[in-house]
Amino acid sequence: MLQEFLQAIIIIFGISGIIIYLLGKIKIPSIVGFLLAGTLIGPYGLGLIKNPHAVEIIAEIGVILLMFTIGVEFSVPRLINLKKEVFLFGSLQVSLTIIAISLISLLFFESSINNSIFYGFLVALSSTAIVMKLLSERGEINSPHGKICVGILLFQDFCIVPLMLFTQLLAGKGESYLDFFTVIGKAFIIFSIVFLFSRIAVPYILHEVVKTRSRELFIIVTILICLGIAYFTSRLGLSLALGAFLAGVVISESEYSAQAISDILPFKETFSGVFFISVGMLLNISYIKSNLIQELITVGNIFILKTLIISLIVYIFIHSIKLSFKSALFLAQIGEFSFVLAFAGKSFGLLDESIYQSFISASIITMLLTPLIIRFSPKLVDSLVKIEPFRSLEKIRKIKESDIVVKKSNHVIIIGFGLNGRNLAKVLKEVNIPYVVLDLNPDTVRKMKKKGEPIYYGDGTSAEILHKLGIHRARVLVIAISDPVATRKIVQIAKGENPKIHIIVRTRFVTEIEELQKLGANEVIPEEFETSLEIFARVLHHFGFPRNEILKMIETIRKEHYEILRTPELHRRVSVECVFFEGLDIDSYRVESNSWIVGQTLKSLDLRAKVGVTVIAIQRNGETILNPPADLVIKENDLVFYVGSKKQLIDAYNFFKK
Repeated sequence: MLQEFLQAIIIIFGISGIIIYLLGKIKIPSIVGFLLAGTLIGPYGLGLIKNPHAVEIIAEIGVILLMFTIGVEFSVPRLINLKKEVFLFGSLQVSLTIIAISLISLLFFESSINNSIFYGFLVALSSTAIVMKLLSERGEINSPHGKICVGILLFQDFCIVPLMLFTQLLAGKGESYLDFFTVIGKAFIIFSIVFLFSRIAVPYILHEVVKTRSRELFIIVTILICLGIAYFTSRLGLSLALGAFLAGVVISESEYSAQAISDILPFKETFSGVFFISVGMLLNISYIKSNLIQELITVGNIFILKTLIISLIVYIFIHSIKLSFKSALFLAQIGEFSFVLAFAGKSFGLLDESIYQSFISASIITMLLTPLIIRFSPKLVDSLVKIEPFRSLEKIRKIKESDIVVKKSNHVIIIGFGLNGRNLAKVLKEVNIPYVVLDLNPDTVRKMKKKGEPIYYGDGTSAEILHKLGIHRARVLVIAISDPVATRKIVQIAKGENPKIHIIVRTRFVTEIEELQKLGANEVIPEEFETSLEIFARVLHHFGFPRNEILKMIETIRKEHYEILRTPELHRRVSVECVFFEGLDIDSYRVESNSWIVGQTLKSLDLRAKVGVTVIAIQRNGETILNPPADLVIKENDLVFYVGSKKQLIDAYNFFKK
């Protein structure tokens, strides 16, 4: 048994590694490689693994760890902010899909009403594992379409319990509808108790574990929390994936979330890869060959129907056809939990063998195509918007944006009103710099308009909208959204409309810097590395490094696209011998060769009178001159130490730099 399992693992990683490597050469996502590897080595392919069940446990653990790490990146406030996406969009998507599939099955295939409703259950669900992984890899979880996808997927996971219970009722296996609602009520009550208890107990447990300074214990306890909550929720009838996600959300509320992600990440990538391979093993190549036309029609109908339903729901409430299609394309596939429902339906008599095989094959094909569809979704969406009746719908949306009338000049345009956009607006308001804001969230626009913000609803990728915002007269454009594709398009359009405008872009990935600069961005600020710059600048300042050398180092790092932070060369680039004075508010300045203070004496500089600081030491050629005399002449490469208040230290730095 053990040898068979090890043989299966060796085959899985060996074949998938080769396939992913080859596909990586042509930039095909790794998920496609895993699915193809599963198809190749599975019982319907080369038959290298004849029993897919041998790897199902590892596959389940992969989904659990994937959802756990995604949950850690969330927080309770963020989940609360997604209530519209979860309960409104999610409920409408599931309900309308079930109704549409049921009607089609009744009218065109003359299926029984119970069977028709069950078919709707199968099609209504999307792949949480695939969509979450792709959104995470693309850095789009916080983008407008990312939030919509996450919200709908969360609602679908909440629906797993009622759908499974309803499946039993449709097959005549359930006791009564009263029993159904009793189980649902019990599940929600216990689920609430678990969630509240976890928020209180988990931070205390992690705090005690961290005090032991044992990394091994921290990893063990983190995995225990993840698997424990997932198992407990599954015992209530909820999905393992949903339980793992909630476990991650619980840990995200503690200060140890970053450590948890870094420790779990290697396990997640390995196990989740096995999950996608196990899904690929279910694909029956022989069946597809025999029923190719039928399967292509089924796959096409699934994609078209789900895309139209999700697009319609999003458009009604968001009024953006582009955002609607982008969200729909992410969710147009069949989900992994549908396989569990299909297996249950087959055993209950709701699916015969031929329909079961057809559904399984079509579902895996939709999952296989999803990464490729998402990769080309920007071009696909742009093409769809140009087709009638979608072009007319886009015009209707533009009527809603017709209230944008900006007559300002030399102003700042802020695209996106998240945390960064709000902080920037607050500062601009304080210093009386005119600005306007554009955001795609209608709720945010309505709320902020009531507070007096000059904010408008609209899509920044539209040249017409940018024109209405006064892009030709604007001085600065700040793009602070979490959609890399939209960001690139906005930069390109804005630079074309106004070549002189100064464009500042926030991005998540360092790899985006060069491309954005080629498109016309003047400054690109990657979140993670800017945070690290701020941290190391404060540390170096605390240890007495000259302020001007720290700033010069930061400027160099930015010019080199943060390469120094991604290589082990930092220690060879920084070599300043420093003096640290405990308990003093102190700063220092390295005198450069072209500095105007070279040749000046401390008396002629008269720093105490002009800026309020007192020079307490000068470091020269490795020696420190304490309490330097007034007639000491400043030389090139001197390191001048001075004390004063924070404002005085800043004034002194500006005095030296003038």
